[in-house]
Amino acid sequence: MPAYEVEHVCKLTDDQKDQLAEAITKIHSQQFSTPRLFVNVRITDISDQQTYVAGKQFKSNRIFAYVRHGPSRTQSDYDAVSKALEDEWARIMPGTELRLVMFYGAIVAGMEAGLYLPPAGQDAAWIKENWDTFVKKAEGGDEHFADVVKQYS
Repeated sequence: MPAYEVEHVCKLTDDQKDQLAEAITKIHSQQFSTPRLFVNVRITDISDQQTYVAGKQFKSNRIFAYVRHGPSRTQSDYDAVSKALEDEWARIMPGTELRLVMFYGAIVAGMEAGLYLPPAGQDAAWIKENWDTFVKKAEGGDEHFADVVKQYS
């Protein structure tokens, strides 16, 4: 459901990328009760791109998160996610700086894996409502849905 766009200028190994994607998935899933299957992460090397801050060229590592915002998600929730992301970045890529974490509450509707997205804060009811679909897809061999069934069983 959320889409995290990681843009980095420091060199990252495939293992670091895997660790970072796992950390983002875990942090978001735990903070907002989102099934892990629906946490999307894209990691892009922008070291050869021109980026600017305050009208001047500036290269930095940053994360943009596109999320479903609603009254159940507070400033302190987003601050907690930002802090956890910063901590995980420092653990996975010591000696580099995560300069920016920015949340965009831009996801108002959508579809993923054949299911329409619930409003923010209604994930538990949505999981219950779609449980039979999750189980059917898992039994049909979809490993992502098998993980969801395991996560919530």
